[in-house]
Amino acid sequence: MKEKFQHKKSLGQHFLNSDYVPKKMCDAGNIVASDVVLEIGPGTGVLTREILSRGAKVVAVEADARAIASIQETFALEVASGQLTIFHHDARTLDMAIFGLLDQQFKIVANIPYYISGLLFRQCLESDIQPTDLVFLVQKEVAERIAREEKESILSMSVKIFGDPTYICTVKRGHFTPPPAVDSAIIAIHNINKTRLQSISAEHFFNALHAAFGQKRKQIAGNLRSLYNKEAVLAQLSSMNITPTVRAEDLSIEQFLTLITNLSK
Repeated sequence: MKEKFQHKKSLGQHFLNSDYVPKKMCDAGNIVASDVVLEIGPGTGVLTREILSRGAKVVAVEADARAIASIQETFALEVASGQLTIFHHDARTLDMAIFGLLDQQFKIVANIPYYISGLLFRQCLESDIQPTDLVFLVQKEVAERIAREEKESILSMSVKIFGDPTYICTVKRGHFTPPPAVDSAIIAIHNINKTRLQSISAEHFFNALHAAFGQKRKQIAGNLRSLYNKEAVLAQLSSMNITPTVRAEDLSIEQFLTLITNLSK
């Protein structure tokens, strides 16, 4: 497929060049006609077309003025009808309120730049205005770390505290123009909410999370000494029937949350 404009390396642009991946992404997000979908970085509009074809309303956020001009031309009817709204905005400073989105009343489906994937996970999941579901096309290694690896990490727990991640499928580099250096993957996060943080603040959770993984090879009781009394940590682990030599990576999100919630009391 001939590109409408050259990609910008500085924006991490790798444009989708087939219909297969957009279909898989929309299926993963269960996109239907009643949905409002935030698309971050629509680029040439390949994914945009699939979302619109399902009848959903699209709110697109794009930093590249060339892409905006191209999309406005390609989807002139949808823009005129209000089915597609485009914001010229840097995705690194997302503000859902600016885009007219309402808490728990929209979904996010996006092919995002690798270099800001961590930032976008945080912004979209931690926002006061949360989506119900999120589907990202990211570097394969990132998707595996979140949804496939047995050991937990700061990244996987940062996602799981807000929702349930699923590794959908691997996407080979040939599905992009220009092809990236590594393969990608579609990851979906469903049931997004802040229910797990009702008994502890997000700030406290993330402080404890970073402390727990501060030195990966160290036991969690030692890593958490900067926040809690070590004996209290050991006593709490014992009450949960967890070995005192456990590392943070070996706890489930539920176990970790129970541990630090009880310690914070």
